[in-house]
Amino acid sequence: MGRLLAVSLARAGHAVDLYDRGGPEGEHSAARVAGGMLAPLAESAVTEHGVVRMGRYALGRWRELLATLAAPVFFQQEGTLIVWHRQDAADASRLAGQLAATRAQVPELPAMEPLSAARLAEVEPALAQRFASGMLLPGEGQLDNRQLLSALALEMQALGVRSHWHQAVEPTDFAPGASGQPDWVIDCRGLGARKDWPGLRGVRGEVARIHAPGVQLARPTRLVHPRYPIYIAPKENHVFVIGATEIETEDLSPASVRSTLELLSAAYAVHPGFAEARILEVAVQCRPALPDNLPAVRLRTPRVLEVNGLYRHGFMIAPALLDVVLELLATGDSPLARRFDLAVDTVAEEAAA
Repeated sequence: MGRLLAVSLARAGHAVDLYDRGGPEGEHSAARVAGGMLAPLAESAVTEHGVVRMGRYALGRWRELLATLAAPVFFQQEGTLIVWHRQDAADASRLAGQLAATRAQVPELPAMEPLSAARLAEVEPALAQRFASGMLLPGEGQLDNRQLLSALALEMQALGVRSHWHQAVEPTDFAPGASGQPDWVIDCRGLGARKDWPGLRGVRGEVARIHAPGVQLARPTRLVHPRYPIYIAPKENHVFVIGATEIETEDLSPASVRSTLELLSAAYAVHPGFAEARILEVAVQCRPALPDNLPAVRLRTPRVLEVNGLYRHGFMIAPALLDVVLELLATGDSPLARRFDLAVDTVAEEAAA
């Protein structure tokens, strides 16, 4: 969020300083350890309709935003494939019902396409004869999160953004509006803002990045499973990102044997070619989440705007939140926020509630 805002505001002619306790690689951020999937209908099984509308809106905005960057960022919009083994058919049926109910409430979403075994073989030949049926969610997509972080860092440099890497600061270090001080402070610290935002918590996630030249998947694939539903996101050069774990803890110790085995075993169950893959990395980070698992924007003090709680939907909804913040900075109001059922509060309003 910070980098997207810095680039947009610098392009609009503002002088921008960005402070980050990490470096250009984003090594301390949840954004670096992510699948980068843009799947609003798939995510509707675990979130609210407002977030789904943000995700649908953001798909179009991502194309626009990426087209303005000098460095290339892998992006595709070939849909999401959902598959399951026969013993999990009941869970898959319940999921299909959830997706149909969501689309009834958010009709701008493309309809889910049920896949027979023959149609599944056409859509994803690598999985032919492995699954008896599936679901295709058209229009959903993904991007390469690490390429994006690098491209935004280069864009900030080209636009003259003053980047203060490896320098942790707090909003109280500034006096926005005073002489010699910034007009606005925008706080996108995620879990770094914990002491200023009661209820903010970390939700641990573990992600494996593997190199599998023997596997060809055309789009992100999700496996329905009662204990460890996973996603497999194919990136460029036969790199796959495998993840899905959610653990209610802020522990940042290395991934457990159990979690790693479950991720890799589930991937192998989708495609046996993963057996000969090479593990590039197993990474751990904590997503910043508020008690309702929904994002929020608030004006804590005059001219200090906070954006937080993106939880597991950061890349999916970031352009929507970007445009909300730009509206708020320009006019003090955001019609988009109301469209997305997005909380935009002041601390005074919060206390009164």
